[in-house]
Amino acid sequence: MVRLRSGHLSITGDFRENNEDRCLEDPQQRFFVVADGMGGQAAGEKASELAVELVPDKLNQSINFESDSAEKVRRVIDDAVAYANGEIMALGEVDPNYHNMGTTIVMLVCVAEKLYVVGIGDSRAYRLREGNFEQLTTDHSLTQALVDAGTIKPEDAESHRYRNVLYRYLGTKEGGAGTDPHELEPQSGDRFLLCSDGVTDGVEDASLAELLQQSEDPQRCAETVIAAAQEGGSKDNITCLIVDVL
Repeated sequence: MVRLRSGHLSITGDFRENNEDRCLEDPQQRFFVVADGMGGQAAGEKASELAVELVPDKLNQSINFESDSAEKVRRVIDDAVAYANGEIMALGEVDPNYHNMGTTIVMLVCVAEKLYVVGIGDSRAYRLREGNFEQLTTDHSLTQALVDAGTIKPEDAESHRYRNVLYRYLGTKEGGAGTDPHELEPQSGDRFLLCSDGVTDGVEDASLAELLQQSEDPQRCAETVIAAAQEGGSKDNITCLIVDVL
């Protein structure tokens, strides 16, 4: 049985009036979710709230966390995200207050001794294993698309004018299909970071790797990362969720 321990913190930050980020730790430590909402007024908050409510509901209803196969888990995750995407789109169409709302989602799911990582948008998942720090998700941003196409260099992406423009997130037709969960074999000592782009706006990857090694306690580690992002000038809401494999 894979044993996990987690900690998280989410703050409004210094430049926003409200916090449109949401995060969820399953009390039984089976799944972990971070969502970063977008849209006018309270729309972003509503979209991220729906994501962290609807996706876990579907996981709880459809997955046997002790024994289900990788094939079934992938299908259920895909269906859960597609369902949440459809509900967010539908509410945006019938309620003018929520028109064009959307949200990113990144999550870690533990089933039958395996971990699954999914990311839609530009909220990210990272893994620290034996000193090696690796980004597990790919941003669905215009700048990342330009990098992948070889149009711009990776180092240019951080300051590119389109770096915060997403072409895929929940609340769009492209948001719900083909989540392509990344299957991982957990290893004792692994530390995972799930975060909104408020973290990466204020802290570079090299510094994140160092911060993740400063404390064994995941809650204290999350607080350290948030503080560093805030001090680093992040202009967004900032959310960090740390998951350790024991």
